[in-house]
Amino acid sequence: MKIATFSRIDDIDAPQWNALVRARYPFLQHGFLSALERHGCVGAHAGWIPRHIGCFDGDGTLVGAMPLYEKHNSWGEFVFDHAWADAFERAGLAYYPKLVNAIPFTPASGQRVLAQAARRETIVQALGDGARALMRRGRFSGVHSLFLAADEFDLLRTDDAVSRADCQFHWHNRDYRNFDQFLETLKAKKRKNIRQERARAAQFGVRISRLDGHTASEQDWRDFTEMYRGIYQRKYGYPAFNQSFFTEVAEIIPDQIQLLLAHRDGRAVGAALMYLDDHTLYGRHWGCRERLDCLHFELCYYQGIEICIERGLRRFDPGAQGEHKIARGFAPVHTRSLHWMAHSPFTQAIRQFAGREAVGVRRYMDAVEGHSPYHRPDGDAA
Repeated sequence: MKIATFSRIDDIDAPQWNALVRARYPFLQHGFLSALERHGCVGAHAGWIPRHIGCFDGDGTLVGAMPLYEKHNSWGEFVFDHAWADAFERAGLAYYPKLVNAIPFTPASGQRVLAQAARRETIVQALGDGARALMRRGRFSGVHSLFLAADEFDLLRTDDAVSRADCQFHWHNRDYRNFDQFLETLKAKKRKNIRQERARAAQFGVRISRLDGHTASEQDWRDFTEMYRGIYQRKYGYPAFNQSFFTEVAEIIPDQIQLLLAHRDGRAVGAALMYLDDHTLYGRHWGCRERLDCLHFELCYYQGIEICIERGLRRFDPGAQGEHKIARGFAPVHTRSLHWMAHSPFTQAIRQFAGREAVGVRRYMDAVEGHSPYHRPDGDAA
């Protein structure tokens, strides 16, 4: 097998790349990553410079790949290492550039390494070795694989890797027939609160449309993009994506898009964008023109739960953070990442930090599980 590095994903054959994507995971598909590059969502200006790795058989067939980026900041990663960067700077060392194996601006756990099924373990390990070799050749401070699927975490992990854990909140489908059956599994007070929130969102007379890449119009994407970018402008954040990116991805994977638009008096007032694969719904972006009570909960959570039930999807990953999701039926789950440092005097300190962090995350998850809205096993419905 031969390992090669690419500064453009379009230099790698798209059908061969996509043949290695599992369960139609949307964020690792060639078209999604290519649209990021061609529409300026990544690049030197954004601090995400493509350094993708391909693994090829003797006849030139792609048998494995790793989306990899040279990073000159820590924006859009959602696995926070600012304290590490600060320690390097105070010691007169360079933390940037580093290498990151991740989906830019996308804290959704899933596949991070492409590999032919028949030789998966060998190929995954070869790609990990290739990334670390590039780290050493290019004088990068480290390699960071973020939001790894559990099986890839096990395959990529080496003795010199630092592992980190964090917590998100996901909803799990227990073969519910409809939304009401889901509500019946909740304690009475939580069930009542959700019904009240849905009623408050409906009282404004909004009409919610569920669109996909086939049915969403250019105006729909224009409205969504304006509202999405408006959220970041009000919060002084960085809206990484643009309308041309959204519309192209909708053309590439039209059946894996769910654009939820709320209209009031003929005007779009709120929106949420979700992606789906064969078993999971991913909530990604939200925006609004009017602050209507509980509209965010309706578009970003309750509509998503209904979509999962109707489509038979097993899991709903609504995005990073948010303890408020617990009361709405979401449960804490672990997220995983691996980090390799290049000859850093801080490696042992970072390893100790990650160990303490993992203990804190576990205690936090145990604590929030005590606030589960579901009936307890003893049948207490209070």
